[in-house]
Amino acid sequence: MKQLMLRLWQEDDGQDLVEYALIVAAVGLALITTVNQLSTAVVSLYSSITQGLTSIGASGQ
Repeated sequence: MKQLMLRLWQEDDGQDLVEYALIVAAVGLALITTVNQLSTAVVSLYSSITQGLTSIGASGQ
């Protein structure tokens, strides 16, 4: 039993997979945050353009 536990403790075959999974998770989180901020900026820009067009139409210019 002791030899089995030592072998499992020293084995590092799955280490690369875990590291890649952590990198993918970090990149995914960064992308989600960036897209969320970009969507807020686009909605704000669209709202500003719409208000500007509405005020131009209301003033008759």
